[in-house]
This record gives sequence, C-alpha cells and structure tokens, in this order.
Amino acid sequence: MATISNLYVDQGAFFRTYVTVSGTNGVPLDLTGFTVASQMRKSYQSSTAYNFTAAISNPINGRVQIELDSAHSRVIPPGRYLYDIRVTNPSGESTRVVEGIVTINPEITQ
Repeated sequence: MATISNLYVDQGAFFRTYVTVSGTNGVPLDLTGFTVASQMRKSYQSSTAYNFTAAISNPINGRVQIELDSAHSRVIPPGRYLYDIRVTNPSGESTRVVEGIVTINPEITQ
C-alpha cells in the first residue's frame, strides 16, 4: 500500500520534494536500476495529466525527488489534484509508492 502525502505548490514557483521509499520493515529500498514517474490529474478519470520531473536521487538509500519548475507550475490551473509516484524495477514491475492530493495555490504577482 502506498504512503499518503499531500503536497502544496505555489503556482508560478519552483517546487521540489524528496521521498524515501521503504519496505514493509521500514528499511529504505535499494532502487538501483529502477525508474520513477509521477503525475497529477484533476480526477482518476481525467485525460489531462501534468507530469512532475521525477528522478531517483540516491538509489541505495531509496531516495526519490519530484519537482516542477516555475514555467510548468505556472500553467497548471489552481485547485486540488490527485497525484502518485510509481517506481518500476528492472524487470518492468511497477509499484505505486506515494499518493495524495496536490493543492496548487494561485499565483498573485505575475
């Protein structure tokens, strides 16, 4: 089961966060050779998706980073979105490790 973590992003600002992927025993998983992807959508059925830039920043310690640069966060309409982070092992098996709500706070100064 994925960890639940809610995010807050200021529209038009740079955003970055880190997640440590751990096994059921609480020990960080070795993500060497894995890939990672992350998207947000208005609803589970929405065909419009916004991609986070996702990378494994420290594979041995299970550390994943997701980010949006200011140009990308600026074009996302303010509101609440659903997101998840998925890791895929070298064999192609994909696992959702984090999910939650992203709140995009509206930009005022432009």
